[in-house]
Amino acid sequence: MAKNEQTAENAQLKDIIAHAKEYGFVYPSSEIYDGLQAVYDFGPYGVELKNNLKRLWWETMTRLNDNIVGLDSAIFMHPTTWKASGHVDSFNDPMIDNKDSKKRYRADVLIEDKAAQYEKSGDQERAQNLLNAMARLLEAEDLTGVRELIINEGITCPLSGTTNWTEVRQFNLMFSTQVGSVAEDASTIYLRPETAQGIFVNFLNVQKTARMKVPFGIAQIGKAFRNEIVARQFIFRMREFEQMEMQFFVRPGSELDWYKQWAATRMQWHKALGIPEEKLRRHDHEKLAHYANAAMDIEFEFPFGFKEVEGIHSRTDFDLKSHQEYSKKKQQYFDPEINQNYIPYVIETSIGADRLFLMTMCNAYVHENVDGKERTYLKFHPAIAPVKAAILPLTKKDGLPEKGQEIINLLKYDFNIVYEDAASIGKRYTRQDLIGTPFCIAVDHQTLEDNTVTIRHRDTTEQERVAITDLHQRLSEACSFRRIFEKC
Repeated sequence: MAKNEQTAENAQLKDIIAHAKEYGFVYPSSEIYDGLQAVYDFGPYGVELKNNLKRLWWETMTRLNDNIVGLDSAIFMHPTTWKASGHVDSFNDPMIDNKDSKKRYRADVLIEDKAAQYEKSGDQERAQNLLNAMARLLEAEDLTGVRELIINEGITCPLSGTTNWTEVRQFNLMFSTQVGSVAEDASTIYLRPETAQGIFVNFLNVQKTARMKVPFGIAQIGKAFRNEIVARQFIFRMREFEQMEMQFFVRPGSELDWYKQWAATRMQWHKALGIPEEKLRRHDHEKLAHYANAAMDIEFEFPFGFKEVEGIHSRTDFDLKSHQEYSKKKQQYFDPEINQNYIPYVIETSIGADRLFLMTMCNAYVHENVDGKERTYLKFHPAIAPVKAAILPLTKKDGLPEKGQEIINLLKYDFNIVYEDAASIGKRYTRQDLIGTPFCIAVDHQTLEDNTVTIRHRDTTEQERVAITDLHQRLSEACSFRRIFEKC
């Protein structure tokens, strides 16, 4: 990657991070105590955006599919769960330290970044060869070979600029804690590193109580925790994060057909959200996890390059079979159509709510120059915008605030509406642009005469006169999830 290109990309990410904090989207956690690395809080507009994105995903899964139901499983689970899932023995990241800077890095991320540089310069073959070599070494658990690959590729520490690397070591990512009333009686349990296992251990409960027939899915949104040693790139990689996962249970032998179908369905969902096709790409895994027979990622072009937002995996019957083995409880389904008992195979779609949030922010952030004037705004799809409309009385007198309150009372039960009467109308328009409000509704003296208002459209800045009685329908049409669902 050329140095000036890298600098521009870093500057863009810094602008987005600064914007997110200044306008109430994301704050560093515990900031008054100098923060906690890789932990963030979502502010007033951030929580609205994130909730809208989660609700959109949830309703896409459970409303548009009559064979998918929901679940909310506990964060704490029996510790044997993580032995059965393989996390106790194999949930590791390869870590390497630079002896000069004393900084720690994920070895695979250093290599992936180098491959991204090759790809950026147009050398696709060299990039792929490097990734293939890394995959072979990690598959063979050859950590010495991984270190040699880093050195041979001339990968240097970003801080010290040297290749004075330590040996590569594996580091388990699970947080452990104690449960029990007194220390000597306490048992070690883990904060869940993923939400999928809560679905698997409830497979039969859900199947029986919801009267589901294979194929069917279970969707869940919830917190997960990973002790990331190298957390970076804002909210892209955090220690406390939120996952939106759906496990789809299918008849053995049909899993790869369903895998292809869900991969296409999920890619289309991102496009329906308004993400340009050229900003998305599919990445098929060379190295498969121990539970998978096929896997791919949907990647988005962030300011720091193409990175995973969502993963689609064919998990075979590994999870249910393993839980059956460890729990000694059968995890089989009787299929009346073929008169057989079997352990279903599973197709997983897993998307990070925080990564989806960051992708949405990056895609929506617009800084442009129009007629010699610079303008910054967030171009959210109206259906997911944190605030749908702002009511802006032209003055604080002559009955305009009271009229504005009447309009709020008309709309507030169905839409998130804000009211502002401070500063000039132009400055108020600018503030709403900066938080991504698609519609500003100006209340003026003509409103008192004919019950009409001026709607200003965020993206075009065009204005039109509309009757107050038409506002609810106009917002309903523009802000409905249906606008997105119809494109899925």
